[in-house]
Amino acid sequence: MSHRLVLTLGIIGGLLLGLNRLTTPELTPAQARGDVVGVMLSALLVLVGLLWQQIQPRPAQPVGLEGPAGFELASGLPEGLGKELAWVSSLLLTTTATGSIVVWYDQQVYLRRGVLGPQAAVIPGPILQRVLERQQPVYLVDLALYPGRSEFSYLPPNTQGVICQPLGARGALVLGAHTPRSYTRQEEAWVAALADKLLDSFLTLLPHNE
Repeated sequence: MSHRLVLTLGIIGGLLLGLNRLTTPELTPAQARGDVVGVMLSALLVLVGLLWQQIQPRPAQPVGLEGPAGFELASGLPEGLGKELAWVSSLLLTTTATGSIVVWYDQQVYLRRGVLGPQAAVIPGPILQRVLERQQPVYLVDLALYPGRSEFSYLPPNTQGVICQPLGARGALVLGAHTPRSYTRQEEAWVAALADKLLDSFLTLLPHNE
């Protein structure tokens, strides 16, 4: 039973009781007691309906991210690494609420894909620095609520949510979502697994890595 049905039943019940009281020429004690009980039940239904509506908020709606769509890979990448970046980013864009992806490693942007932000370079701010230092991902479920959101100028300006997933201590996989509160725990675990796979590819395929 939806909250709307509960509200409707409560309101109709109260109106019928009022109409019955107005059309009754002589009120008996039994009817008075019945009216009191009926009014209490109608009020209870209305209250339950209102509380139900507050407890069950409307699901968040996706927005169209602002910016041009693009797919940018760093030049001179080993073939295997380029394919790995393309595969991982395609999976995230097509199966999650991700609308923008940035892969940053060793002070270099290796991938930008999806809706591109106004700034191509990644300058680590306090949030990303904390991710690298603690080696723990950060999920900002509703970016508009965080004062540090200005550091994500490499994502679309109306990005709704952000995951910063470390790639070891030298990089990060940054996802910008088109919907707030959009990633499930399973998806967060999947992002972590994909980041581990990317890190292994960086360590294996980049010649300057030790």
